[in-house]
Amino acid sequence: MDKNIARLRRAKTTRSHIRKLGVPRLSVLRTGQHMYAQVFSADGSVVLASASTVEPAVREGLTGFKNASAAARVGAEVASRALKAGIEKVAFDRSGYRYHGRIKALADAAREAGLKF
Repeated sequence: MDKNIARLRRAKTTRSHIRKLGVPRLSVLRTGQHMYAQVFSADGSVVLASASTVEPAVREGLTGFKNASAAARVGAEVASRALKAGIEKVAFDRSGYRYHGRIKALADAAREAGLKF
């Protein structure tokens, strides 16, 4: 089975469970070069907050964009933007990725910045 197809299958299961919870969803996309994070509304129709390593505000001071420190910066930034939008509690959608490395760094930084999972 293709790795991406298996990842998307796992993501589909997680998103189905999150939809039943009815809370905003913090979704993560990990590429070879960058990290992206978005907070969606409970129904998934509106992006309430977002951050990525592509943005100049997040990039400044980073030595690389595809490491755990960059992911932590994205997590802290998306958490602060979500808190400004009035969102305190979210469900973490890891998009089928394993919870380690950059995904774990992003989640831990978002928790430290004040988001509740």
